[in-house]
Amino acid sequence: MKVACGSDHAGFQLRQKIQAHLSSKGIEVVDKGCPTADRVDYPDFGAAVGKAVASGEADLGICTCGSGIGISIAANKVNGVRAALVHDATSARLCREHNDANVICLGERLIGEQVALDAVDAWLAASFEGGRHQGRLDKISAIETAGAQ
Repeated sequence: MKVACGSDHAGFQLRQKIQAHLSSKGIEVVDKGCPTADRVDYPDFGAAVGKAVASGEADLGICTCGSGIGISIAANKVNGVRAALVHDATSARLCREHNDANVICLGERLIGEQVALDAVDAWLAASFEGGRHQGRLDKISAIETAGAQ
């Protein structure tokens, strides 16, 4: 499995911890984040992770910024991306089971390192339930296909 990871400066430290955690589990990391903690703009990195997932370069993606909000908005602008802002293991698990989220976003300023790693593990362990949730995803795909009309 390949996981693309990206962050701006405000999510830099958390991204480093997540990447090390993934690597320790034998998961290949595709680094799409900023190279240092110097100020950068989160849309660039949310889009980079989204494009990596949408193109198949990576199977899944993880984004971090200060709150997780901005980078999730950016990642969700890429067709085929279902990025979910998560705050704990429960929200991470549910976004995969119910929404088939292929990208999760976390806020370094809002959650601690262990909570973030637990969320990542819960998300990776979960799988899409399908069933009643599939029709909702089909509606989201239809919105995405129609574009801003």
